[in-house]
Amino acid sequence: MNSLILLSFDIEEFDIPEEYGQKIDEAVKYEVSYKGLKEIIPILERLNIKATFFVTANFANHYKALIQEISQEHEIASHGFYHSDFRLEDLKKSRQTLEEITNQKVVGFRMPRLKEVDDREIAKAGYEYNSSMNPTYIPGKYNNFFKPRTAYVSNNLVNIPVSVTPLIRFPLFWLSFKNFPLSFIKLASQLTLENDRYISLYFHPWEFTDITSFKMPNYITKYLGKEMLERLEKYLIWLKSQGEFICFSEFYETFRR
Repeated sequence: MNSLILLSFDIEEFDIPEEYGQKIDEAVKYEVSYKGLKEIIPILERLNIKATFFVTANFANHYKALIQEISQEHEIASHGFYHSDFRLEDLKKSRQTLEEITNQKVVGFRMPRLKEVDDREIAKAGYEYNSSMNPTYIPGKYNNFFKPRTAYVSNNLVNIPVSVTPLIRFPLFWLSFKNFPLSFIKLASQLTLENDRYISLYFHPWEFTDITSFKMPNYITKYLGKEMLERLEKYLIWLKSQGEFICFSEFYETFRR
């Protein structure tokens, strides 16, 4: 089997500065993510790469035409209804909203900030896979070090965790990409691909625009805008030589067989 690359972006209201005490105007939250999203799409088109976009229904309601356009080439999955507020009824509500906008079935879910949600509730809301777990230890965030490292089934739901390396479980997600040399990220990715035959990655559109005016730690603002776009493109070009890009829903279908 060829190695499979699952690339995803969490499209959400840009609210991370509020975690550090800075209040953000609602219009700015949408504008920042929108700008970053418009920078990402041309790279994917140029490299002919498919990705999965986990979108909050709230963001999608503000940019219906853009989300519908993206859905023609990529997968749209749910990232909840709001990024900073969650109720169980939002699971079904967000899926239905995204389906109405895209005229396509939405089968995947990722909880904002990778918080834990009962698999049974996610399945009950009509989803077929969940990608809400980072199987590593990140102080102050979560401790999933001893949970399954690769895709597994729980309560009739396929779980597709964020990829981490074998043994030490170095996480291959957006913060790692920002704070480690690209050569190291490639090495960690290669080790994971050789061991697991697939890799699951995620980023945010707001990482690819200028957010230096917001008060956040350096480990979040390191590499932004054009510099981050260049790093992403170099990484994606390298990944193309390592395997095939597929959407999460395609991986789910393969895994289910």
